[in-house]
Amino acid sequence: MKAFRLKLNSWTSSFRYPNLISGFQPTLEVPPVSTVMGLINAASGKYLQNRKMEFGYYFDFKIKTIDLETIYQIKANGKNYPDNAVKSNVMHREFLYDCRLFLYLVDEDLVSCFREPAYQLLLGRSGDLAGIESIKVVEMQEVQDARFGGQVIPFHGNNLPGQIQALPKYFSNTIPRKNMGTEPYSVISYNNPVNSQLHGYRSVLEEFDSDIFFHKFEV
Repeated sequence: MKAFRLKLNSWTSSFRYPNLISGFQPTLEVPPVSTVMGLINAASGKYLQNRKMEFGYYFDFKIKTIDLETIYQIKANGKNYPDNAVKSNVMHREFLYDCRLFLYLVDEDLVSCFREPAYQLLLGRSGDLAGIESIKVVEMQEVQDARFGGQVIPFHGNNLPGQIQALPKYFSNTIPRKNMGTEPYSVISYNNPVNSQLHGYRSVLEEFDSDIFFHKFEV
């Protein structure tokens, strides 16, 4: 199978745990599928509705550490707009440093969007800016009993070990945003890969030791 391999990097990344609002803010060690969908939408400059998607990815980083962050809390007054009073608070937030994302796409039209992205590319929060290091064509061979790391894989039907998290596939284009297609995923860090009985894809042009799982769905 022919695919396009996009190599992106960022100084920092942070992927928030769902439903954690206050207190210590940990980070997932792999971006959710919705984050990758956000990258694709940002590059294209529009919400890609009713379009079939097929992509795989691998993510790694050098260090996970903790920083102090000042946040500003605004209280709603029950009238659909906030009070003028703003309260500051300091919290601990985990983040990842020196990150790489290898994104595999089969749709050449989507790849062309990354050559001149419409909006900034983010690997997490608004300050986690990502850049594109290279775009290459690769030939990927389907393999059995694939070994996976640095990815999230749907838990239902696959039952892989790892950190199990309920994650959305993508978000709506409404305000406020709504989670779409939430389901449990096995979050498999690059530094703790797992062997499986699943099919995966392997390329000779790699800088890491993992096969690639391809996500297929419509948005």
